[in-house]
Amino acid sequence: MLKHIAFLLVFLIAFLNNSAFSQEVVFPEVMLKNVPTDVQVKAVESADFLILNGDTLVLEEAGENFKMKVKLADDDIHFTDPNIRFEKPLVIPGWLSLLPPLIAIVLALIFKEVLSSLFIGIFIGAATIGYYGGGISGIFAAFFTVLDHYILNALIDTGHISVILFSVLIGAIVAIISKNGGMQGVVNRLVKFATNRKSGMLTAYFLGLAIFFDDYANTLVVGNTMRPITDRLKISRQKLAYIVDSTAAPIAAVAFITTWIGAELTYISDGINKIQLQQGVVIDESAYGVFMNSLAYSFYPVFSLFFVFFMLYKQRDFGPMYKAEIKAIKEGVTADTVTNRELEEFEPVKNAKSRAYNAIIPVFIVITGTFLGLIVTGLSTSHAELLGAGIDLSNGTWAAIGTEGSDQVGFFRKLGIVIGNADSYLALLWSSMSGLAVAIIMTISQRIMSLREAMDTVVVGINTMMPAVVILILAWSLAGVTESLGTAEYLKAFFGNDFSHVWVIPALTFVLSAFIAFSTGSSWSTMALMYPLVIPLSFAVAAGDPNFSEMAIMYNTIASVLAGSVLGDHCSPISDTTILSSLATSCDHIEHVRTQMPYALTVGAVALLVGVIPAAFGVPSLVVFGVGILLLYLVVHFVGKKV
Repeated sequence: MLKHIAFLLVFLIAFLNNSAFSQEVVFPEVMLKNVPTDVQVKAVESADFLILNGDTLVLEEAGENFKMKVKLADDDIHFTDPNIRFEKPLVIPGWLSLLPPLIAIVLALIFKEVLSSLFIGIFIGAATIGYYGGGISGIFAAFFTVLDHYILNALIDTGHISVILFSVLIGAIVAIISKNGGMQGVVNRLVKFATNRKSGMLTAYFLGLAIFFDDYANTLVVGNTMRPITDRLKISRQKLAYIVDSTAAPIAAVAFITTWIGAELTYISDGINKIQLQQGVVIDESAYGVFMNSLAYSFYPVFSLFFVFFMLYKQRDFGPMYKAEIKAIKEGVTADTVTNRELEEFEPVKNAKSRAYNAIIPVFIVITGTFLGLIVTGLSTSHAELLGAGIDLSNGTWAAIGTEGSDQVGFFRKLGIVIGNADSYLALLWSSMSGLAVAIIMTISQRIMSLREAMDTVVVGINTMMPAVVILILAWSLAGVTESLGTAEYLKAFFGNDFSHVWVIPALTFVLSAFIAFSTGSSWSTMALMYPLVIPLSFAVAAGDPNFSEMAIMYNTIASVLAGSVLGDHCSPISDTTILSSLATSCDHIEHVRTQMPYALTVGAVALLVGVIPAAFGVPSLVVFGVGILLLYLVVHFVGKKV
């Protein structure tokens, strides 16, 4: 009996306590001094405002709770209502929130090394929070916080794990189809068309487009295979290196099934989540849908592919490349050989027959499997949404899509809705796993490799992706630090809602991304550093100006990060793909950089002035692409000299 009375007393006290504290204000762990920040308010009853430090703060509905805009000068917090529960945040100067990404970028530029730069950036952020939370001892504890909080949190995210799995599976597929001779078979079918200088160059070009799913494999396979053919046709090594380098990254940047897509999707997804959290808006598009829409602003990669084609088709060159071509025609090309670990890892095994279908079938499965996976997961999500909305599903989910509105919805609009609702991570995982399984089965069944050799090759392919995976993990961790410190909020406040030059954001993003990629030699590191900052920033600043579409500016900015990264890579002597292009084509590396740079900068200038900036002002993408491509054709025709 006494136990029951005690239990009732405890329950009554808890109930009275919760009734007394009917409101709870949830401050973020860190707030920046004098920077307006959205703060969540959990209220049992409806409320219109709260009074904090003498200021009346209006409450806005945010789902089941409320939110208010709070600006603190210090950690002295007083509500007029003493029954409001809250935990004090750490209030730090806003400029400190910029230190982690800035230090990471500066160190990467100085030391040309990304991993340690990212780690130090994470540590600086953790140490900042640790110092304000626990003094000097917090700085020492931050060293371990980097691992047990930020890196661990980055790894337990299912989206991040999906990206890692997809990346290593694609790396394994590339290794298998290269070692079993399938890739060589595809190449052999194309090289039959190389009978003169023009056809030889165009064959290398279209071969570069065919191997679209991985820039690393593209560079090594095309360069090493085409080199003997282009030597015989008196095509300079510099020209071959340019063709290889300027098709590999651009096609990988705009194709929707590549080793790059996983990283791009996770950065976009994280950026969308930040926007929804910070701006209180709901973005219905999936990360994949945002990526597809951003392709309409991928000016540099598309312009590069057209520019290379014009140069080859017209047989014109200018600058150092013209001199290299004239020298090759007059003196011929010395057929040096290249042997290095990177090339050997992609060499077919001994006695392997070059059967093209050994590569075509697995890649086809990855492509079609991804599309089917998007349809399956998209229909599943759409079914649940329609069911929740009370829509009649008697005629099937597909028929019901779009019927909630008064307008008639066509096939492609329905397809867009389905793909927009799809789980792209699942689709990519299903297709890449299926493609790898088929590649292994085909290889073993034809006795090209034993099961053990095939598994060893899978491990080799996985190992080729490890540097990128480590960069991704550290980048996600750095993004976690910037989110904890409210870096995007500070940048938003710094630009201000009255910032009138919204168009500067995509343009500046393009230039800065190119500069970082040039200095670090890594598109991966550039994306890692830029995406977490510019995606929420571009949306926030554009949302404050009615003259601009925040979604269009965000698409443009997302595309500008990747486009600028590719441009910087093309001009950088320390870029991995630039170095591999030189190695695979046996071209002097400095000569490759020297002859390619004028072309890359020409296309980059057109992309910036004719593409990125006009598109930011609302000029339709089709018009921008048309004008840019025409301008590049005129440059080739009037500036280039006939070789």
